[in-house]
Amino acid sequence: MIIAIDGPAASGKGTLARRVAAAMNYAYLDTGLLYRATGAKVLALGGDPDDVDMAVMAAEKLQPEDLENDDLRREDVGNAASRVAAIPKVRAVLLDFQRHLAKNPPGGKHGAVLDGRDIGTVVCPEAPIKFFLTASVAERANRRFKQLQEKNPAVIYERVLNELEERDARDSARDVAPLKMADNAIHIDTDRLNADAVFNAVMAHIRTHMGEDD
Repeated sequence: MIIAIDGPAASGKGTLARRVAAAMNYAYLDTGLLYRATGAKVLALGGDPDDVDMAVMAAEKLQPEDLENDDLRREDVGNAASRVAAIPKVRAVLLDFQRHLAKNPPGGKHGAVLDGRDIGTVVCPEAPIKFFLTASVAERANRRFKQLQEKNPAVIYERVLNELEERDARDSARDVAPLKMADNAIHIDTDRLNADAVFNAVMAHIRTHMGEDD
């Protein structure tokens, strides 16, 4: 079983995917971490995330421990991730890793939950259960602002908003695997829903699909 959860940055898909994976006892992969780790490696080497050769080299040298890097949630790393993700050769390198985990969940798990921007359209188009989460850019910026403010009280909301708008534009306009909802995905607008409400709605859909509804 493969469950795909897509959506733009700060839409709540990561929190949701982790909870669903835990509830189902499935493997979980935040595919965005692969691109964040690639972007972080490029930045650490003093390179330009738009440099194709540098980005591809970083992707090819990724190790599992790179996904545990505490710096992966930094905003500059997020922006670098969005830029390397627009490079077709980088996506090709990381695509095999994602598909292998989805079809061969580690730890003897019977399924996998993957979240990202193109899981339902490119990585696992055959996934029987797909969700696409959205929220207004203002609401998403507010959520991200609150997260960042806990670590850096000096963070500026307008800057967070502008960076999200730039990422949305870049992710949606890229030629390869742009951010978009799969035709057969279930759309959930999280603007006025808290994490529990989103989780309960998604689990209800999953139970219905698997024939476990009351």
